[in-house]
Amino acid sequence: MIINKKIISFTFILLLICSGLIYELYSIIYQSNILLPNNSEKEYIYIPTNADFNTVVNKLSENGLLININSFKWLAKQKKYDINIKPGKYRINRKLNNNELINLLRSGQQDPINVTFNNVRNIEQLASNISLQIEADSKCIIEAIYDTNFLNKYSMNIENIACLFIPNTYQFYWNTSAEQFLQRMVREYNSFWNSERKSKLKDIGLSSSEVSILASIVEKEQNIKLDERPIIAGLYLNRIRKNMKLESDPTLIYAIGDFSINRVLNKDKKIESPYNTYKYKGLPPGPICIPSINAIDAVLNSVSHKFIFMCAKEDFSGYHNFAKTYTKHLINARRYQKALNKMKIMR
Repeated sequence: MIINKKIISFTFILLLICSGLIYELYSIIYQSNILLPNNSEKEYIYIPTNADFNTVVNKLSENGLLININSFKWLAKQKKYDINIKPGKYRINRKLNNNELINLLRSGQQDPINVTFNNVRNIEQLASNISLQIEADSKCIIEAIYDTNFLNKYSMNIENIACLFIPNTYQFYWNTSAEQFLQRMVREYNSFWNSERKSKLKDIGLSSSEVSILASIVEKEQNIKLDERPIIAGLYLNRIRKNMKLESDPTLIYAIGDFSINRVLNKDKKIESPYNTYKYKGLPPGPICIPSINAIDAVLNSVSHKFIFMCAKEDFSGYHNFAKTYTKHLINARRYQKALNKMKIMR
């Protein structure tokens, strides 16, 4: 009888221990182990390319996301996540338990991100902008763009490679490399220059790169009243056909390299640069910015007219006065210069 009581007691204790172990195991696997800051519903963790398990644990720890780090580490090793790390940007919500979190990270099911670039002046600025949105750093992006093999493959050079990039919003995964970014941009470029746009190239007698270069000038000449861009594009096409110098102030400002200039002076027109369209005929060797789709289409769909001169309106409305003769242009220019003097805009 005493022996039976001892067996019952031992069995009861054993059941309690087993129940405790089962509950502990259940808690490790299925209870929420996420603590999000500021009562937010979601947080993101960025796991870099070639990261090891310790890096992942440190990322989770430094963001204060795990309630119990040891339980996560134990289950991760049981599920072999420690040898199956996948880089990317992952959305973490407060309801995730260790099992769900590990399955998410191990699956590589990351959230895509919208990568946008516009109003970009040059390749360096583009690389800086993109590097803030994907894993690749600006140095790697610049090196990939200026790589000789890449330039030769697409018959471009350091001056005009910026024509390859079409400003828009594109979906990427965060762990995109510089090479993968460029491959996508090439596909988007080829898609943009469809048969309809290519047929318009033939109509105006320019290549796609030449259109982008002219579009960059149109963009900087008119970045306020977009409805005027096709008129400005038509004016520059008239000058090209007449073998006249473009005489564009934005190209001169680009040559000087001081983009704060509000008033171009006669002395500026003497600067030695292939971008000085007051000195050299034809288009400059490359774009003075990465032109928008709107500016490119303004060139492809330019308005036909006989204007060959333009000057900003003296009312500072953002529009321009256009002229067919130099005499009329001088009248417009003097009115604008008088307005600048009145506003004390000297530079």
